[in-house]
Amino acid sequence: MQPDGDGPRPSQPDVLAGVPDAVYRLDHEGRFTYLNAAAERLLERRAQKLLGHHAFHVFPASRGTIAETHFRDVLADRQPRQFEYYHEPQDRWYDVRAFPDPGGLAVFFRDIDARHRTDQQREAALHELTAVLAALPTATVLVGEDGRILVTNRAWEADADLLRSNDIDAGGVGDGYLDCMSRGLRPGDHAMIAAAFHRLQAESAESPPGSFDHEYSAQLGSFTSWFRLQAARVPESRRIVVTHTNITDRVRGEQALAWRAGHDELTGLPNRATLLDMTADALASGSPDAPGTALLVLDLDGFKTVNDSLGHQLGDRLLREVGGRLAEQVRPGDAVGRLGADQFVVLARDCDQAEAAALAFRLQTTFTSPFTASGISVPLSASIGVAVSRSDVRDPHQLLSDADAAMFAAKSSGRDRVHLFSPGLREAARWRLEVATRLRGDAIDQLVVHYQPVVRLDTGAVEGVEALVRWQHPERGLLPPDSFLSVAEETGQVIPITRWLLRETTRKAAEWAAQGLPLRMSVNVSARHFSAETLVRDVRVALRDSGLPPDQLVLELTETSVAEDPTRAEDQLTVLRSFGVRVAIDDFGTGWSSLAQLFSLPIGTLKIDRSLLNAAERAVAGETGAVLTAIVELTRTLGIRSVAEGVETPEHLRMVREAGCDLAQGWLLGQPMPAEEIPRFVRSVQAAGGDLCALAVAGSAASQAG
Repeated sequence: MQPDGDGPRPSQPDVLAGVPDAVYRLDHEGRFTYLNAAAERLLERRAQKLLGHHAFHVFPASRGTIAETHFRDVLADRQPRQFEYYHEPQDRWYDVRAFPDPGGLAVFFRDIDARHRTDQQREAALHELTAVLAALPTATVLVGEDGRILVTNRAWEADADLLRSNDIDAGGVGDGYLDCMSRGLRPGDHAMIAAAFHRLQAESAESPPGSFDHEYSAQLGSFTSWFRLQAARVPESRRIVVTHTNITDRVRGEQALAWRAGHDELTGLPNRATLLDMTADALASGSPDAPGTALLVLDLDGFKTVNDSLGHQLGDRLLREVGGRLAEQVRPGDAVGRLGADQFVVLARDCDQAEAAALAFRLQTTFTSPFTASGISVPLSASIGVAVSRSDVRDPHQLLSDADAAMFAAKSSGRDRVHLFSPGLREAARWRLEVATRLRGDAIDQLVVHYQPVVRLDTGAVEGVEALVRWQHPERGLLPPDSFLSVAEETGQVIPITRWLLRETTRKAAEWAAQGLPLRMSVNVSARHFSAETLVRDVRVALRDSGLPPDQLVLELTETSVAEDPTRAEDQLTVLRSFGVRVAIDDFGTGWSSLAQLFSLPIGTLKIDRSLLNAAERAVAGETGAVLTAIVELTRTLGIRSVAEGVETPEHLRMVREAGCDLAQGWLLGQPMPAEEIPRFVRSVQAAGGDLCALAVAGSAASQAG
């Protein structure tokens, strides 16, 4: 037997066999003394071919590498080393940890090639991304998974300098991004950005990358700047790219557009849409016990004449001055706006009807002094409609409609008036709407003409008739002209109505002439026809189609309609007069034009309004005759015939005869009648001697005696 000491020893367990890392040992000379199975696989060599062999002899490519250096250092100073090593023959990367060992050193290593190459790719992508970010013109940062800034570009750094000049630290690489954004930002904006940022960070790196954007403002010195933040997660990563685009110019442009959309470009005052919004707010905020909300609509009187005579440029300056004056007169908290053209509106909050009326009269005082533009002094006045909200009116459109109806009533009752809304005006407004709608439809086919005799005062003979249009309304019956013609004037429908009237009346006059009754036909013409510049053509077409001689047609115009556009009126009337058509000025005494301007027109007849006769009847005896006589004498001096309108009593007839009038018409001499009654009426007068004046006086006396 061999001694115990010389016999085989029991095998020791290999405790490193189950370690997942590859492990080998080297002695102090660098020779392999141990390898586990994992090391054999990674080194691609069996243990029996390596044990006892020098590591750098077996693997000569490792000589002179970082591995040799670190191994020698561990053997020398007995301190562990960890490093990444690229083994060129295998073209792979390894993570290596070397520890001092009693027999030399122990080496643990693992294959990290896939991770290393992935990191390299990410690093390359990061460098590429950094280069892209640096080239972006907008301030951009790359934020890491931990929320800290990894990269900033030049634009961010430039903006950071600007922020620092306003005592705001924008932060930089290494700082927490959300902490940086909390400086100089409103809490609400910061909360929205933080919530969206955390949502992006919580996404899985493998999921499709999310994004968000948010616009915010920051006070930089005395100016407000606006920015658009856009954030997106980098694909296959939890890093986030954030850009901050300065959109100040765009926002200010949008604000300017919004301001222009809500304000009148000429005066800078709120426009109709804005005033309605403000009115809606005032109506909604008012309590049942509080005073109401008032709207005052102002329409400048005769402003079209100012525009046409002085030019639109000066007219625009006057409108700006009107807006400025009105703004100076309203109460604090009230608003002045422009509805368009020459209409303004005042919104008065917490205002009852008495206060609204007082405000309207105060606004009237702004027109007491003339307005001045380009050194020209222009007198202006305004018709004002006032509407105050009630419990049944909470719609701003309805309140404005009520104020507009009141303004229309003020306008209709004369210039420079104030009118308070009443429910009856709403019905009148509805009627105007119905009229305007029907006049554009089939109403022109429902028009009829009645004719009133015009009588010579020297012989009593019927010289002609005046055509008076009526509307045979299918529900309301026969309507007089004052119930619909004013609406026709507003809407422009008076032009097709007058065109129809010229055709109808000239045809009828020609028909009567063919029957042996040559009656001169008088037709009223609107000032709207002058501005449309179709009057000459429409008259010529009517005369041509009917065959009526031009001197048998008289066109009647009010002096106020002529005054609205005297130049156009004179030009067109001169052409009509040149081929024989007669021109008459109707309702003389009710207008405000100058006599010099009036008599410069090619007129042949002046019709004296009935209001002068009524005034004459009430005046002291002697004074009236002198006034009427003076008017008639003036017309004769100018070679103009005079017609007295509204002769309703024998006293009227006596006065106009004594004054020397040439012609007369009125209910005493004959009421308006349908066309079919005219021939019978005229022939009955002729059969009774031909003097209608005498017959009328006798008939009046007989009726009084009866």
